[in-house]
Amino acid sequence: MQHQHATTTTPLDAILSRRAIKSFDPVDISPARREQLLDAARLAPSSFNSQPYRLYWIESPAQRALVAQLCMGQNPAATASALVVAVADIGSLHTTSQLQLQWMRQSGFSEEKLRDYARTAKIGRIIFMPGPLGIFAAIKWLLFRALHPFKTIGMPPLFRRDIFKWATKSTALACQNLMIAAEALGLNTCPMEGFDGRRLLKFLGLSSRHHEIAMVIAVGKKSAAHKDQPQWRRPLESTVTVL
Repeated sequence: MQHQHATTTTPLDAILSRRAIKSFDPVDISPARREQLLDAARLAPSSFNSQPYRLYWIESPAQRALVAQLCMGQNPAATASALVVAVADIGSLHTTSQLQLQWMRQSGFSEEKLRDYARTAKIGRIIFMPGPLGIFAAIKWLLFRALHPFKTIGMPPLFRRDIFKWATKSTALACQNLMIAAEALGLNTCPMEGFDGRRLLKFLGLSSRHHEIAMVIAVGKKSAAHKDQPQWRRPLESTVTVL
């Protein structure tokens, strides 16, 4: 098994050269390189710095083979050196806020700032709590409308489906960071949406109540036989509107 290259490139070069690779050659991804990729992912921006996701790095051959089967046996999953299962996690908000409060305390933030953050985090958790059968969400929706009957307001995600959608946006940003970092470090990736979400959650020991898989990313070194196909994107004038 070859070792990954130490190649680095600029972020823009990595974005322009990235492709979804369908076949990988075996490559050894060292623990240090793995940590670089996952660090890049967790440094992605997220709403209120809530980081509502978990990343599962699957590298042992036996575990990779099982996850590849749950990814419909797709070739990128079957040939990758590692698989990253990116999970939107709406049950992590309390733990994350407590960790940030602990960090703020250790970093010497004032008591006033600590109190302000603790209060804001508590309000956020209440707002993001749909309750049984979405009852709390419905009540909060009515309260928001009653308090702002004649104003244009930004309605927070209240129902479980909306909260998952909100968490998935931050999860996708973390995934993009990871894929660009991989390209910059001489590795390649393929994001995949074809998987058995129910069985994959069970494999990871997770519950659909708080977790939803956003995507699975195959990581490795593209096959020597791989040939990049011409890349097409809609032209700027068909994609962008400047006002």
